Amino acid sequence: MSGNTTTIPAGSGGAPPANNQLLYYIAIGLIPGIGCTLAKRLIAHCGSAEAVLRERKTTLQKIPGIGETLAQEISKQQALPRAEKECEFLVKNNFHALCYSDDKFPQRLAQCEDAPVVLFVNGTIDFNQAKVLSVVGTRNATPYGIAQCEKIIAQLAERGHAPVIVSGLAYGIDICAHKAALQNNLPTVAVMATGLDKIYPSLHYATAKRITAQGGALVTDFLSYTKPDRQNFIQRNRIIAGLADATIVVESGEKGGALITADLALSYNRDVLAVPGRADDTYSKGCNALIRSNKAALIETVADIEYALGWTLHAKEKAQQLPLFVSLTAEEQVIVDALRGNPSITIDSLCHATKIPIARLSVLLLTMEMNNLLRTLPGKRYELK
Repeated sequence: MSGNTTTIPAGSGGAPPANNQLLYYIAIGLIPGIGCTLAKRLIAHCGSAEAVLRERKTTLQKIPGIGETLAQEISKQQALPRAEKECEFLVKNNFHALCYSDDKFPQRLAQCEDAPVVLFVNGTIDFNQAKVLSVVGTRNATPYGIAQCEKIIAQLAERGHAPVIVSGLAYGIDICAHKAALQNNLPTVAVMATGLDKIYPSLHYATAKRITAQGGALVTDFLSYTKPDRQNFIQRNRIIAGLADATIVVESGEKGGALITADLALSYNRDVLAVPGRADDTYSKGCNALIRSNKAALIETVADIEYALGWTLHAKEKAQQLPLFVSLTAEEQVIVDALRGNPSITIDSLCHATKIPIARLSVLLLTMEMNNLLRTLPGKRYELK
């Protein structure tokens, strides 16, 4: 990849949490042949990350998807020294890490099958805020694309929304989205294709520093001293898509990372929104194709975003009074309480908030809607009537 890297300053995220399993979570991710999905399956089967690395080879071989070769790699425990160095790096630089089983791990991301086992963080942001949007686009942003990106983010702030803006810190639309969020006092998260020790590209060092200073975060699932190789950018796109309720594509050619992120968002059952452009504009062809194929909703202003995602103004100020004399079951009351605290919430977030299994929750929501207690909004969200 072209561009330079710059060493990043120590962050403000605090030392790693008191979690003696972190070392083992990191180590599992370093074992050749074990990806995110298989790592989670192993941890669930053995009961903990440490138990995976302490398990006997003969027992590991019996776990579906492992076999003799992977069992041998796990039993070697050769990944532990590198994992120890990463833990030391986190403490030294005042960074921290979130394991996928932690309560503070981004819940939207956790719902994705290929979510990372460990997310390294420089910053103190709450990833589980009510509204999170990813904004992506071409590195070769035109004045039109930059203007549209700045306008949409400014309108979000003006209309009283305060979404976390997620992007990839790259040239073009990415850095425009971060800067617009900072300008409008919106929290922003930069998902990196390197470790937390480097900023890539180096020209965005000052913006990265502002992101953490203004309550945002730099995040990655790559270890320190990882080079910004091309495949890393594709891998990090899944995090950009997975962190958010929806992905907005501002400008994109017929091919590119923004379209990969859009496809990932669709695979996670998330909304994709696209800014249209002129038919003969090279860097609008991707957006126009998304809209034409019904993969993305067309957006021109913040009102289009509000409609697509079911966002309402002053939601907390709306009177959410249930009909008089309604008798609720214990489960329904839990749902009502969650909806009062989080107006216009997705079913996935509601599942996390209520701890009700998704299958059961779907039935309860349908029953409550039929009883005129709540309504379904665009973007697969719910709110009380």
